[in-house]
Amino acid sequence: MVKHRFILVAAIVVVVISLLSSLLAFYTDWLFFLETGFASVFTTTLAAKVGAGLVSGLILLVFALVNLHYANRATFSPRNVFFEGGNIYRIQRDEAARLAAPLSILAAVVLALMVGRWGAWQWQSILLFLNGVTVGTSDPVMGKDLGFYLFSMPLLEFLKGFAGFMVLAVALLSAGVYYVRGGIIVTEGGATIDPRVRKHLAVLVGIFSLTVAAGFYLDGYRLLLSGNSGFPGAGYADVNARLLTYRILAAVTPVAGIILAAGLWKGNWRLALLPPVLVAAVYGIGIMAYPVLLQKFKVAPNELALETPYIENSIKFTRFGYDLDKIETIPFDADLKLTAADIASNDATIRNIRLWDHAPLLKTYSQLQQIRTYYKFSDVDNDRYLVNGQYTQVMLSPRELSYNDLPSRNWINERLIFTHGNGLTFGPVSRISKEGLPEFFVKDIPAVSLADITVKRPEIYYGELSNEYVIVKTKVPEFSYPTATGNINTTYGGKGGVPLDSVLRKALFAARFRTEKILLSSDITRESRILYYRSIGERVKAVAPFLRFDGDPYLVVADDGTLKWIIDAYTTSDRLPYAKPLKGGVNYMRNPVKAVVDAYDGTLDFYVSDPGDVMIKVYGRIFPKLFKPLSAMPDDLRRHIRYPHQFLQVQAAMFATYHMTDPKVFYNKENLWEIPALGEERMEPYYTIMKLPGEKKEEYILLLPFTPSKRDNLAAWLTARCDGENYGKLLAYTFPRDRLIYGPKQVDARINQDSQISQQLTLWSQRGSQVIRGSMLVIPIEKSLLYVQPLFLAAADKAGLPELRRVIVAFGDEVVMEETLELALQRIFGGRKAPAGVAAAAAPEARPASSAELAREAMAIFERATNLQRQGDWAGYGEELRKLQQVLKQLAR
Repeated sequence: MVKHRFILVAAIVVVVISLLSSLLAFYTDWLFFLETGFASVFTTTLAAKVGAGLVSGLILLVFALVNLHYANRATFSPRNVFFEGGNIYRIQRDEAARLAAPLSILAAVVLALMVGRWGAWQWQSILLFLNGVTVGTSDPVMGKDLGFYLFSMPLLEFLKGFAGFMVLAVALLSAGVYYVRGGIIVTEGGATIDPRVRKHLAVLVGIFSLTVAAGFYLDGYRLLLSGNSGFPGAGYADVNARLLTYRILAAVTPVAGIILAAGLWKGNWRLALLPPVLVAAVYGIGIMAYPVLLQKFKVAPNELALETPYIENSIKFTRFGYDLDKIETIPFDADLKLTAADIASNDATIRNIRLWDHAPLLKTYSQLQQIRTYYKFSDVDNDRYLVNGQYTQVMLSPRELSYNDLPSRNWINERLIFTHGNGLTFGPVSRISKEGLPEFFVKDIPAVSLADITVKRPEIYYGELSNEYVIVKTKVPEFSYPTATGNINTTYGGKGGVPLDSVLRKALFAARFRTEKILLSSDITRESRILYYRSIGERVKAVAPFLRFDGDPYLVVADDGTLKWIIDAYTTSDRLPYAKPLKGGVNYMRNPVKAVVDAYDGTLDFYVSDPGDVMIKVYGRIFPKLFKPLSAMPDDLRRHIRYPHQFLQVQAAMFATYHMTDPKVFYNKENLWEIPALGEERMEPYYTIMKLPGEKKEEYILLLPFTPSKRDNLAAWLTARCDGENYGKLLAYTFPRDRLIYGPKQVDARINQDSQISQQLTLWSQRGSQVIRGSMLVIPIEKSLLYVQPLFLAAADKAGLPELRRVIVAFGDEVVMEETLELALQRIFGGRKAPAGVAAAAAPEARPASSAELAREAMAIFERATNLQRQGDWAGYGEELRKLQQVLKQLAR
């Protein structure tokens, strides 16, 4: 008895602690939503969770109690021994019967709590159902609007699963009570069931058959989501065999359930067993056997003719699911007529060719600009700014605080003193110093600006590496940044965080973060504020958990000198008929939201960039105060929104197949594309500034090339526009199929086969340097293509500083390697004459050098080669001799 009481008390303590923990999280989250100004989001979500949990839990509890009441009030003929454990112990039936009622009710309550929690998890499905809209497009088989699949079907599937679980669980619970009370007796000769028990269970079986029928009904719709053909969605065999069978099963199963219940009611076991056997037979024949035979003997020999309508459905809805219909296809008749005049007229494009790769630049930034070991650059982002009047593509990286690298890790240092990162490093994508290192527009601590970009509020309290919480405005000065003479301190002046203005709040946050120091610290005053949800990923997910957020947030320097994070957000669904799913099941995806987080005070804003997305329309109805139109975004931030490269990567993977809209071409895979690969890695979309064909000025775009499947030549290039009113427009430029356009892999092979380049790379490697070949970039200029690849040198050890030492440029059949991009372009285009009609301004670039100029250049090269020989730099010596040979050839001509 004592042991039972101890278990009961322990269970109560666990429940109370769990309840208090939930209430604690609830209250501190409520304070967070008040801080961010999204209290209505919290109350809407809370109401949906509580309502769904209470309703589902109460329904199960009432249903269970009604059945248990009937089971517990029944009396059966006594039988002395309920359970016998050999010669060790016996449990008398009357003892077990006395415990049956309270234990069964307790079990019902536990089940209700579990189901209530399950129901609360369905809050999003309920809100989508209540606020769903029509899409205006119907599925081609059932004729249902797509809104049914996106907004209604998730809740219907939950209700079907909930009803089935409830009936089955209560039936098992009731059967257990009957067994304890003697209504079901199991002996060596078999089982004996009292007639009253049979009738009770017969009713439950009849109800359960209705849930099975509902499942068959929904399975018909699920055929359009999965399918068993070689393409997504229902095919000929699905529609003409499985769908018909599901409809028959949905109609027959309730009748079979009634007959089964009648057989149990009367105790006629033959009558009871016949219906489930017939339903199983119909399922086996109509769902498993007949469709296979139909596919093999009718569809397979005539597959194209019979499957064409369903292939058309797959093409149409996959293109809808990934927004591929908005891609405009434009022929691109590439040629090799690019001249020096064309290069000069596309100067902005040339200046913004990205030479610095993310990985080498991150390592270089870390060694040059990390300043202290407790700062860290975790990522390099790509953006564009108007720098000194020029439209310039830049690479920037925030300098965040790395708490794992603090010299002394203790609570005061981590929570009160070291509270934030400091500034960023910011520079052009293509300019390099004489030492092969990047140039900077903004650098150092405090921020030093070498351009007209000024950082006035460099502190990063909210970032990608921020820890769980910090407390600001305490008696302990916050560390701001180090100097040669000592550390500079600061005091937080923002509005972020929650005031710790009472002992109760201190106690609550001490309990939430499981540390008594918050409550006991004498450094915390009534003006102190606790900043939590500091990781920007966690912060936006806490407010909008129904959105998926991009894994690459980027920092923006606003016109007022503050720092803002921009994070792309996606709406997704796995319920779109006939659409090809991604890994994980998602088959509908849009990028309708740009989330902005202030790096200093944590202010959150959600701007709708794609109001046409049907999912964001519904979420806007659910949370009317959460989203703002894109027009409400400040202009200085709007200039920096960009098309997310992860989304374009998804769209490109789909477009490689689904650009084929003709069912016959699609079926035969006649024009299948793929994203080119260099080595084991496929190319990723990259940002650049260029002038698109037919446009008058350069713009910031995202670009990715395609090659034909299992071929290396180029087939097309896909671009996403990012600037102004053109944001979000997708263009696919297709190359002629009747001639060869070199692809990245072919250019890479030609680089490897170039004897001078391979010799130089070998010399570097023999001297202990690590040669890092950067990303291969395809740069369309006018009607031609340039291939550009940077080469980095670093010491072989891990501490080696990557230096950009060479740039390889390929055009047509020419491949050159020079110290800079300008020199490489000069070698290719310096002597290339412009066609008639070219502007006279470009003429000086096309003028061949005089003999005197060539002689002076040869002498300069010879002197550099001699100096390199004395220094023992044989790789550089060989490179200068190669240049000298080329100059002498020109002089001889």
